[in-house]
Amino acid sequence: MDIEFSLALPREAIGIPMVRRALGDSLRSLGVTEDCVSDILLAVTEACANAVRHGGPANRYEVEAAVGYGRCDVRIIDRGHGLTRVPEQHPSADIENGRGILIMQAVVDEISFDITPGRGTTVHLRKHLDWDADAAFLRRSMLAAV
Repeated sequence: MDIEFSLALPREAIGIPMVRRALGDSLRSLGVTEDCVSDILLAVTEACANAVRHGGPANRYEVEAAVGYGRCDVRIIDRGHGLTRVPEQHPSADIENGRGILIMQAVVDEISFDITPGRGTTVHLRKHLDWDADAAFLRRSMLAAV
């Protein structure tokens, strides 16, 4: 793996931009295309928002990220009551919530859930990375110089 990190965050919305910054900067520094970075950050934001909203009674949640081998793997782990079911279709237009999982499914290559009722949910997101040709060339040149 090129980069691995984990964050333990308060179950408050203020932590989500920190996750986005750490992961986004990591991906960009490796030369991942902006479209690919945006997809990953959208999915991670949705998963973190769900952990913040539904991860109680615990007051923290964790984010583990690994970038390497041409993919990005992110796990968002909460200690809440656990997801009861994964929605299969979009909710009706008059409902404000309930689209997060469907959004995640639309922008990553793989999504899975490890659900233990009463003990928490782990959302595992995986996306194969698209590389910016100029950044990849520059990265290879810098590595060759070392």
